[in-house]
Amino acid sequence: MGKSRVMLPANEVDLAEIKYETEAIQAPHLTGTTLKLFVRLIEMPAIGPLIISHIKKQNRTDEILKKSVMPEIPMFKPEFPPQEPEPSVIALEEDGKPEDRVGLGFKCLKHYDAATCWVDHTNISFRYWTIRDYAYAYRSKFTTPSMVAERIISVMEEFANNEPPMPMLISFDPEEVRKQATASTLRFKEGNPLSILDGIFMTIKDDIDCLPHPSKGGTTWFHAVRPVKKDAVSVSRLRSCGVVFVGKGNMHELGLGTTGNNSNHGTTRNPHAPERYTGGSSSGPAAIVAAGICSAALGTDGGGSVRIPSSLCGVVGLKTTYGRTDMNGALCDAGTVEIIGPIASNVEDVILVYSAILGSSPADRISLKPSPPCLPDLSSSENIDVLASIKLGKYTKWFNDVFSPEISEKCDRVLQVLIEKYGCKMMEIVVPELDEMRTAHMVSIGSESLCSLVPHCNDGNDVKLSYDTRTNLALFQSFTASDYVAAQRIRRRLMYYHTEIFNKVDVIVTPTTGMTAPVIPSDALKYGETNLQVTGNLMRFVITANLLGFPAISVPVGYDKQGLPIGLQFIGRPWAEATILRLAAAVEELNLEPKKKPKIFYDILKRTS
Repeated sequence: MGKSRVMLPANEVDLAEIKYETEAIQAPHLTGTTLKLFVRLIEMPAIGPLIISHIKKQNRTDEILKKSVMPEIPMFKPEFPPQEPEPSVIALEEDGKPEDRVGLGFKCLKHYDAATCWVDHTNISFRYWTIRDYAYAYRSKFTTPSMVAERIISVMEEFANNEPPMPMLISFDPEEVRKQATASTLRFKEGNPLSILDGIFMTIKDDIDCLPHPSKGGTTWFHAVRPVKKDAVSVSRLRSCGVVFVGKGNMHELGLGTTGNNSNHGTTRNPHAPERYTGGSSSGPAAIVAAGICSAALGTDGGGSVRIPSSLCGVVGLKTTYGRTDMNGALCDAGTVEIIGPIASNVEDVILVYSAILGSSPADRISLKPSPPCLPDLSSSENIDVLASIKLGKYTKWFNDVFSPEISEKCDRVLQVLIEKYGCKMMEIVVPELDEMRTAHMVSIGSESLCSLVPHCNDGNDVKLSYDTRTNLALFQSFTASDYVAAQRIRRRLMYYHTEIFNKVDVIVTPTTGMTAPVIPSDALKYGETNLQVTGNLMRFVITANLLGFPAISVPVGYDKQGLPIGLQFIGRPWAEATILRLAAAVEELNLEPKKKPKIFYDILKRTS
């Protein structure tokens, strides 16, 4: 079996001895009929295990899981030490009404100048309409939710006839949209809107329950074995604020991919470059926001699935602390790495949606003991002083490990201006055992996904899954119980390292992804694609927040030479959403590079007002 690797206790590891190793994932890139053949081989009882074993050996998987002697006890879900309160924040009541929390979220935003926002935009750089723009338009009677609904319905009907197909939604019912919009319009007519989110149009990812739509999880069959009986908790909270749900957003099947490829319903395309992927797995939600059709969307994030597509599509995506939002009603509600988080075109809209959906489940309140949820008071005169006090941690060798140097250069430029303008401090840090982190995350999310899926796959449903999903499941089935326990030992080691890092800095900074939007191979559309090198580039910086449960946010910071969006990521201490939201808002305000209008964009509000 080979020699064991005896690891020192995490608290005895000398960080000065840590050597950064560039990630190099060894696996074939397969599409089309070659992928079909490969899946047949790995699903054969005799040949499959040999192929999987070879791939695991090439990537040191067994060395990390089976040959490493670790003294730490397992950590089966994130465990957080008590946290210091964040400065200059507005505290929210978890048990209060969502519309009341949204009202407080509105008060923490900077002053809204309608005159500036509603000038003729023809001679200034592109900007997205915000939730406050819509709210102002409704209250000023420039337009109504019903008028906006008709425009959105016409756009979605136009999409249905697009060539090539680029479906952003898996489930869409025009009459249901009209019904919700009519109710909202009536509330405005009577002078009783429920909140600033009343009449705001949102998309819900297809793995989050939203009546009357089925939850297919991007498959063709999952809704038949798991019918939707009520809204997910997060959707229910938004509904009580008056949100109008457009439909269910397209996604990488069962969330088990990072590109957004979906051979069942069609692959969503990047609004900035339709020949490229959106990123995944929350592909439809990110694309529909980037295209201007919806103000915001909800996604799930178990391995960057909110932040990756947000970065590739040039919008903002928030991954909350593990347990901050109630997962009840999501297909991935029993895992230890997933959250439900908002996607929007700007930080203030993320803040408003986050205010509505936050609130831990009763079980998580007992086990995780969350700090009270807070928002940054961006309207306060103290905001600049608080920014000056924030200490940023950067692991330079990791930060620069990107497919294109433009990514790290753009991110670094923004950080330097942030430091110069606001006085933030930057410190060099070291993050040990990144290879181990990738392996532990893969085993954790893979084993937990498999556990949830197996009961539904016994009746032949497994062969209805797409080929790239079946490739992943073949790998996940090779993991043993001892592999899963070893992964949780790694989780405890990594939590120790990061707790020590957060004793010195407030936030870890990285690019969101190691590459910009990849091209969609033409033969990947029918049968899917497996490309673990692309997966590695897209996931390089995001999995820390998933495995360890930290909050993280992706904010756009510019474009590469091909005009493709680049995202910067802030990873915060447990429960410190206010700090990363404050930093993201500051980066957005710098506006170092004007926003580019996506090639696929619909000016919904202008066309209705």
